[in-house]
This record gives sequence, structure tokens and C-alpha cells, in this order.
Amino acid sequence: MLGIYFSGTGNTKHCIELFVKELDVASKCISIEDLKVLDEIHKNDFIILAYPVYFSNSPKIVRDFIFQNKTKFMGKKVFIIATMGLFSGDGTGCSARLLAKCGAEIVGGLHLKMPDCIGDVKALKKTIEQNKVIVKQAYVKIKKAANNLKNGHATQEGIGLLYHIAGLFGQRLWFYGKTKNYLDKLKINTEKCIGCGMCAQLCPMKNLSIVNGNAVQNGRCTMCYRCISNCPKQAITLLGKNIYEQCKIEKYI
Repeated sequence: MLGIYFSGTGNTKHCIELFVKELDVASKCISIEDLKVLDEIHKNDFIILAYPVYFSNSPKIVRDFIFQNKTKFMGKKVFIIATMGLFSGDGTGCSARLLAKCGAEIVGGLHLKMPDCIGDVKALKKTIEQNKVIVKQAYVKIKKAANNLKNGHATQEGIGLLYHIAGLFGQRLWFYGKTKNYLDKLKINTEKCIGCGMCAQLCPMKNLSIVNGNAVQNGRCTMCYRCISNCPKQAITLLGKNIYEQCKIEKYI
């Protein structure tokens, strides 16, 4: 068994590591950004895939990873975990349908509510203590779902027609333009930016670089919020104009 994941602010990485540990302490988790990930997928027949949900859709980087490596999933059994700030409908189903077309067998899906990662808008903002409660509730759900899977009764959240309809009409139809392609909307305050290069180092898409002492974006943002949550000067925004919170899992565990 292998856990593979994409994680922006650490929520998803934290969840899949807990889930896989409950199933098999000897199994490991690896990011889809890791150069060894395809070799590891090849070695394992059972894959746990985890990612955050943006506007009821899977991140573009995850969809591209599946599509570009579709032959690697042929014949694999896959259980999917989707993390979210509020609601997704078919967060796991978005990838389940893609993977099924690649010849994978979808075992089940799990939706986990976690602290919201969008730090530049006020919506869904909670106190640190409230977010700690949310994380503890996720622990309970992870343990239950892992036990169900071990007992042959895999959780099916996000899988199936009714979940699909909920995802479409809940958010995805209204915000499809935000997740269909990579975004070029990342905003950098050049007066705040000190050109430290942290954002460029963290970006999974190599979307950011330092030019003449300032960060610049190249139109390939996958909305992971790593740069926004780690910028030491809070100089980067995406959906909003001001930083209300830099969201990282370390604050809530």
C-alpha cells in the first residue's frame, strides 16, 4: 500500500499520513511532486490518493498528474481522501471518475473537513481553538474510516451520482472557471516583497521567480496557497486583497 498526495498548507499531508498509519505502520506516503512517486506507484497495487478540494473540484495539478500518468493507474485499487474547508459534494468523485477511465478500481472515498486554507478572504475564518477542534474531529473520522476499510466496508463519500449532482450544483458549475485551468490572478505587492525567494522555492508549479529583487508570477497558479501562507511579509494574495491569516496545519495540532 502507498499513500500519494498533493498538499498546499499541510492539511492533506497530515490527514493521509494518519490514515495510512492506521492501516499499516510500515506503509509510506509520498507527494506527487516527488521524483520517485511514479516508481513507488508501480511497486504498489493499493493506492491511497489525497488532495484538497477547491470550489468543489480537485486541484488542476492533481488532474494533470492523473492524466499524464494514466497508464500507471491501470489495474490499481484506489481509495481517495479529499480535504475541504466546508463542503465539496463529490470531492473524491472528481478524481474517481478520472481514475476509473484509466482502468483503476475505486475502492471508496473519504471527505474530511479541515481548517480553511484561503487566508486572503474573511469567509470561513475561525479561531485557532475552533480549528483545533475541527482537526480533532477529523482524527476521529480518519480512524473510523480506516477501520471500515480494514474490515471490508470502505467509506463511499463523494462516490456516486447523488454526490456528483451535489458537487455540480453546490459550487463547481458556478466557479468552474476558477479551477478549469491554472490561474494568472496571483497578486504580489512589490512594496512589501523583499525578494527572499521563499515563494519560488515552495511553489509546486514553478509559477514564481525572483526578477530584479521582486517575486513575479508566470500564470500557472494551482491555488495551493503555499506562497501566501509562508510569505514572511504577507506580500502575496490570490482571491482577496488583504491577508487575514496565514494558514498552516502546524498551528492547529
